[in-house]
Amino acid sequence: MPIHDDTLSYNAAQSPSDRLICDALSSAIARHLPKADNKIWHRHPVWFLDGNPIVGYSKLKDCIRLLFWSGQSFTEPGLTPEGSFKAAEVRYVSVDQVKASELKRWLAQSAKIQWDYKNIVKRKGKLERLT
Repeated sequence: MPIHDDTLSYNAAQSPSDRLICDALSSAIARHLPKADNKIWHRHPVWFLDGNPIVGYSKLKDCIRLLFWSGQSFTEPGLTPEGSFKAAEVRYVSVDQVKASELKRWLAQSAKIQWDYKNIVKRKGKLERLT
């Protein structure tokens, strides 16, 4: 699916160096997750498979954070656990840090390994593995 106009606007609103990172991330995500739906969710670009959040990024004070909702279950190294559920992240301060091969592997894992965040409220905070 194409990158949503709202995501393109989000990227364009960033500083020049952060915009390069956001553009690189959104292009790679759209290329490697062509069946994912993209929208702004909680004010940040996020991609979903069957309504389940998979990957997104956001501007933090000093970096762009790429977050994989099920990233703690990936077998590929390089991500740092984030929060109390199954999410993991990587932070970028320069587009040179975005490694295409690494990102491709993480995105492949994100399509295969999913925890059901879509129904987390219905299950009262309990996550179940989907794939």
